[in-house]
Amino acid sequence: MALKNIVLGERKFDISYMIKNNNSPLWAIFLHGWGSNKELLQNTFGDFFNSYNHIYIDLPGFGNSSNDYILDSNDYCDVIKALLDLLHIKADVAIGHSFGGKIVTLLNPKILILLSSAGIIKEKSIKVRLKIKSAKLLNFFGIKSTIFRTKDAKNLPQNMYECLKIAVNEDFSIKFSEFDNKAFIFWGKNDDTTPLYMAQKIHSIIKDSKLYILEGDHFFFLKHAKTIDRIVNE
Repeated sequence: MALKNIVLGERKFDISYMIKNNNSPLWAIFLHGWGSNKELLQNTFGDFFNSYNHIYIDLPGFGNSSNDYILDSNDYCDVIKALLDLLHIKADVAIGHSFGGKIVTLLNPKILILLSSAGIIKEKSIKVRLKIKSAKLLNFFGIKSTIFRTKDAKNLPQNMYECLKIAVNEDFSIKFSEFDNKAFIFWGKNDDTTPLYMAQKIHSIIKDSKLYILEGDHFFFLKHAKTIDRIVNE
């Protein structure tokens, strides 16, 4: 594991990453989803994609990477780009799970691999809408409470909670439509976090894309790394 200090204007980040050198001129960038870390993808894909060198990165605020700011996806991408520039790494292939899928799309790699990517706004259930209204009502009366937060938001620092609120309300439809390189979209058949209709919409938006539905939930790729590697390399 290595650590680099990234400075963007007045913002400073310590970004943690791991590199696997396969003695290749090409690079594969791996970005995890919300609440996860680089080790999850390294443990899953470390033995695959051997035509590329690998870099696994902790996004700011996760794993061993720091974040004291409120960031949107463009900000996250700027941090990752700054790290890659510092290391003289180009995004030949970029693999992103969930929230990481949005960031790797912004990297504009030659080959994009999305794993149950975020980016399509999920319709909120009645229960969730009631929680939001209740939280706003408490805030109106000056009462700060975390009881209505989702499990992804529990125990988050306030700045990361604000990042999460931004992330779940970002519509990436235009960003997906602007991506004009090759894209592979892999999805869990029983994914409840990013339901299958999102995969179909992203597939319809990205011009040069292929969609593969595999058995499993939001973390389906943990059991399908070999299949994903084979499909992409073919």
